[in-house]
Amino acid sequence: MQRYTPLKIFHYTDKLDALPRETGRVEAPVHVRLKPTNQCNHACAYCAYRSKALQLGRDMRLADSLPRRKMREIVDDLVDMGVGAVTFSGGGEPFVYPHLAEAADRLAAGGVRIASLTNGGRLAGEAADVFARRGTWLRVSMDGFDGPSYARYRGVAEDEFDRVLGNIRRFAALGGPCRLGVSYVVDRGNAHKVRDMAARLKDLGVDSFKVSPCVVADDAAANNAYHEPLFALVRPAVDAILETLAGDGFEVFDAYHAFSGRFAKRYSWCPSLQLLAVIGADQRVYACQDKAYNRRCGLLGSIRRRRFKEFWLDGKDKFFAIDPSRDCPHHCVAQAKNELVLGYLGADPQHLPFV
Repeated sequence: MQRYTPLKIFHYTDKLDALPRETGRVEAPVHVRLKPTNQCNHACAYCAYRSKALQLGRDMRLADSLPRRKMREIVDDLVDMGVGAVTFSGGGEPFVYPHLAEAADRLAAGGVRIASLTNGGRLAGEAADVFARRGTWLRVSMDGFDGPSYARYRGVAEDEFDRVLGNIRRFAALGGPCRLGVSYVVDRGNAHKVRDMAARLKDLGVDSFKVSPCVVADDAAANNAYHEPLFALVRPAVDAILETLAGDGFEVFDAYHAFSGRFAKRYSWCPSLQLLAVIGADQRVYACQDKAYNRRCGLLGSIRRRRFKEFWLDGKDKFFAIDPSRDCPHHCVAQAKNELVLGYLGADPQHLPFV
């Protein structure tokens, strides 16, 4: 059973058929990315939200955090709308948010699947217990390979590395249905440690290991130029991980590749806008996780003085204000899905039977 596939959306044909502007129909999103706070206990050197080289996070205020009353209102709306899943993510660190356990528990009680991205430094206590018992997956972002390297990457004390590893081990020991993954973010400083970290994390009880390249620019050529010298180190390491570690309850997701096909867009509207909603800690709704906190070309609107449900269902025009061929010349996680969905919607109905 594939977890990482762009074809999942084709199990929601009613929502797909409602996407074009001319239908006039607005369906609830399948998935919501909820960013409860922009505060973080780490200060990662490569953080995309804080990088001046990237458009992501351009208008982010570090002090923003969803008030508890607003969070409860959003949770109630998502349950009422029949949203399928919610992923808590940054901005900041979700486990710093004081009301995370309450929000996650209420969503799960309402039938919404929950997941979270985290740096792992606060993966403990009530919130960790809620995700272990009721979560579908949780993924820790990592980079360092020992105390000193971890401190250099993240601006933290050297003992933070051992704390994160301990939190990972204890979370895995809690049991429950939640899959525990790690996304290992590769750059020039850690490319030689990918295989070692995969083996170490598997021993701690991690279920899934994702190898990801750090994004250094909004331009594909610049990213490729940065990573090109690293492929000779990382590709053999990934192959070795797949050969010697994968299987036996340990999944390996190879996302370390050249940056091609995710920057230039040949289409003028984005179907993913209506399928995955992104709610920021500033009480605004953004086009996607690659345009969060960019008000110039990523903002759909504000929910500061209105409910999310009311905002979302109030007409389709907001979903067509962003033209990907004009506004999205940067990295896009939805590129492959968008092309598949647009191909599906663009099929000539007279020729559908000729499969």
